Amino acid sequence: MSTASPGAGTAEAAVAPLPQHRVELAIGGMTCASCAARIEKKLNRMDGVQASVNYATAKAVVDHPAGTSVDDLIATVERTGYTAEPPRPPAAAEEESGTAQADPELAALRQRLLVTAALAVPVIVLAMVPALQFRYWQWLSFALTGPAVVYGGLPFHRAAWTNLRHGAATMDTLVSIGTLAAFGWSTWALFLGTAGRPGMTHGFSLGLSSADASGTLYLETAAGVTAFILLGRYLEARARRRAGAALHALLSLGSKDAAVLRDGREVRVAVAELAVGDRFVVRPGEKIAHDGVVVEGSSAWDTSLLTGESVPTETSPGDSVTGATVNSGGRLVVEATRVGADTQLARMAKLVEEAQNGKAAAQRLADRISAVFVPVVLLVAVATLVVWLAVSGSATEAFTAAVAVLIIACPCALGLATPTALMVGTGRGAQLGILIRGPEVLESTRAVDTVVLDKTGTVTTGRMTLVAVHPAAGTTAAEALRLAGALEHASEHPIGRAVAEAAAEAGELPPVSDFQNLPGRGVQGVVQGHSVVAGREQFLADWAQHLPAPLAAAKAAAEAAGRTAVAVGWDGAARAVLEVADAVRPSSAEAVARLRALGLTPVLLTGDNRAAALGVAAEVGIEADRVVAEVLPEDKAAVIRGSRPRGGRWP
Repeated sequence: MSTASPGAGTAEAAVAPLPQHRVELAIGGMTCASCAARIEKKLNRMDGVQASVNYATAKAVVDHPAGTSVDDLIATVERTGYTAEPPRPPAAAEEESGTAQADPELAALRQRLLVTAALAVPVIVLAMVPALQFRYWQWLSFALTGPAVVYGGLPFHRAAWTNLRHGAATMDTLVSIGTLAAFGWSTWALFLGTAGRPGMTHGFSLGLSSADASGTLYLETAAGVTAFILLGRYLEARARRRAGAALHALLSLGSKDAAVLRDGREVRVAVAELAVGDRFVVRPGEKIAHDGVVVEGSSAWDTSLLTGESVPTETSPGDSVTGATVNSGGRLVVEATRVGADTQLARMAKLVEEAQNGKAAAQRLADRISAVFVPVVLLVAVATLVVWLAVSGSATEAFTAAVAVLIIACPCALGLATPTALMVGTGRGAQLGILIRGPEVLESTRAVDTVVLDKTGTVTTGRMTLVAVHPAAGTTAAEALRLAGALEHASEHPIGRAVAEAAAEAGELPPVSDFQNLPGRGVQGVVQGHSVVAGREQFLADWAQHLPAPLAAAKAAAEAAGRTAVAVGWDGAARAVLEVADAVRPSSAEAVARLRALGLTPVLLTGDNRAAALGVAAEVGIEADRVVAEVLPEDKAAVIRGSRPRGGRWP
């Protein structure tokens, strides 16, 4: 085995850095931000390791060189006094996230809180209301406080002892020392002092008094602080679980099973069993199990679950489809090209998870402060005790002031508030359909001066709606809508459903016979003795039903405005043109106005044609020079990045 000098090793590393691998570890035993800071510090001391430990999510994201194994990382965490688990396969993690309905840790914490609160409330009331202090009230308080401090405060005491064995102090150290000191003093006063005599009363005062130390009790402090800290821990754990539910909800969008073709037969299997190259059947209304390519069939592909796009995409053999989207039309046979963690849905879920695991600048500052906060508080408490004894000579006043220093520092809001707020913010954003790349992005929003909005599903409803009917001469709008709506009622296409829903609101729809759906072209059937066809202009032309000039003009105007035109004909002639569009949300104009009131400039960025984009922008109050249209989805990020050299302001 060869060796190299430190200088040579440094130079070599600078020229050819070791390849890095990223792993995510589930950390157990952390009780405050100081714990996270200790673990992060220990991991970062390992050669070539860069770690970020998030107390709110109880996870560590570690970049390590190839020479460092996951077992080495886990061993380092365990030597620090905590537990760590290696990453699980994506399928197992997804299954657990989707099936776990109850959190055992949260339930146990809730039970501990309820028991402690039930014990602490009588103790606090007796101490605060002298009129309720009967002959042996102090002994009842002592009997109730003992279980509250021991059982309720057990997590704090256990963590403090573990940290002490490793030569460290955390927020739990403050809680444990503070409550045990108060309970220990009271025990001494009851058994060896004068506080245990029958008929003793304890007055309530907001200030310090120079009463006899042997007759002073702090039972309400010990029991009350334990209950309040447990309440804070419970609220924190519940907030963390709710934020994590956003990730579970995102994963639940996917299909749970699929009809796989095996030896010419359809076999239902769990999506986790699908492999690249497997072919599976997707019927109308079913979700597509995994990303793949259509090998048989044609249909309309509804991507609104993932992209918010309301207009369905026509699919045919050779087209790519995405998992968790819906087949709106005919039967499809899809060959899987990406499964498991490689699918688009899994990548979106990973994006949300990484956002919750990351750290913002404010959170890193809080972690650094909390790492030295506890030792400083302990030193201040000792100094307070010494100074009060020297100045006042009263042990009661000195002890009360010292315990107050410890108790005030107990809630550990310093290290808890920032990560919890960031985690809840990113989780709530995911629930609302907002994917935040990381907590540092959420933190930087205070400097944002421009808000870029997508059109479909954001400014608009994301649902197709009938907006106009243009009848030909001699035809009424009501008749055209009734016949077209009856025909489209038998269709599963989103555009057809929009026409059918509008017709149903106007009156009862007649029955349809001989219905036929031609994917990508239109539908045909017999309604009330009329042979009706509806769909693309070319579809009607195939039946020798050509649009007259007024209808052709209406169709051209609708398409110029970014709307979908549906031509309708019956009995050998084109009779009407229906306009279907993604309607603007009722709240969009108000939302744009509120953004302006905040000093933000709204911009509309869309893949639709410019005419459609300008129409929507005018309706919601966005200027024409703040509209960027006909941009492909993959190019939208590049367009936004292009505004950064100008200080983030749109040109």
